[in-house]
Amino acid sequence: MMMHRLQYGLIALLSLSGPAAAAERLPAGFVYLRDIDPSIAQDMRYAGFDNFTGHPLPGYGAGECVLRRDVAQALAQVQADLARENLSLKVYDCYRPTRAVRAFMRWAQESEKEPDKAGARDAPTKRFFPALEKRTLFASGYIATHSAHSTGSAVDLTLIARPAAPAPPFDRSAAYGPCTGPAAQRAPDASLDMGTGFDCFDERSHTSSGATTPAQKRWRALLVAAMRARGLHNYFREWWHFSFGPRAGPAYDFPIEARGAQ
Repeated sequence: MMMHRLQYGLIALLSLSGPAAAAERLPAGFVYLRDIDPSIAQDMRYAGFDNFTGHPLPGYGAGECVLRRDVAQALAQVQADLARENLSLKVYDCYRPTRAVRAFMRWAQESEKEPDKAGARDAPTKRFFPALEKRTLFASGYIATHSAHSTGSAVDLTLIARPAAPAPPFDRSAAYGPCTGPAAQRAPDASLDMGTGFDCFDERSHTSSGATTPAQKRWRALLVAAMRARGLHNYFREWWHFSFGPRAGPAYDFPIEARGAQ
């Protein structure tokens, strides 16, 4: 009898290993998007170096999209709708720990610096705000002191064609063009051309900006309509940012871990 109990206990322990164990550590109501819809592409920018700070952000221990379950399920519905058009979603950011929001604030308060010989400091990230000073980004409404992302109810995303060719790897030493420039000159991203890159702090990123081509307007309108149909609403200054539902809920600061973490 004791042996049977030990066997059952071992089976239960093994069942919580890998992705299941990681999911068990999430707060109630949160899920990994990959467990809801693995067909949605993920390019989690704040877990790496291709973002406006130039570094991985605190709390991003893995490049995984974590969301409230109802938000993830809504995205799965959008994905199913887009599949009829041979399109797919690609997410850039989902739940955001509040420690990362605080890191944004510290970064924005640091003075801009000229590039050194190695191209370090602010120069590589100036492409995200080519016409603004970074100390103005909060006042301009591009970065918030309190983010809906931290509630698990907001997501940053774009559209890709299906099937999509993988983007070339990001090169930290490359001199990419500004986020407002032609798509071929920006950092690599195998998404449809929305007129600017993700996290482009510029008026051209405003969803209804007139400084876009007819094709870029059409892709933005399609994305907004597809998301709105499933209860996700766009932030007018950022074509990529959407929130779900009328109430955001409490902010969280748990770290994002790999689904297979033990």
